[in-house]
Amino acid sequence: MRSQSFYQYLMTLRNPHAHDEISQFANNAFFDQAFPKQARTYEEVSEYLELNAGYLPSMTIFDEVWQQYQQ
Repeated sequence: MRSQSFYQYLMTLRNPHAHDEISQFANNAFFDQAFPKQARTYEEVSEYLELNAGYLPSMTIFDEVWQQYQQ
């Protein structure tokens, strides 16, 4: 298991000046007060995003970042 949560990894991808989908996802998650910051499982994060993250235009963006997180 990774030593950092998915949220901690996602925050390494933040870039307020970038306009790519992954940077935008990270930037928006930063401002999401309810984001499950300690979550380490795919199911927990994906369920939250599907129900609560209107800022994420496609779950494929999450899937791509999750694959990077797992490596």
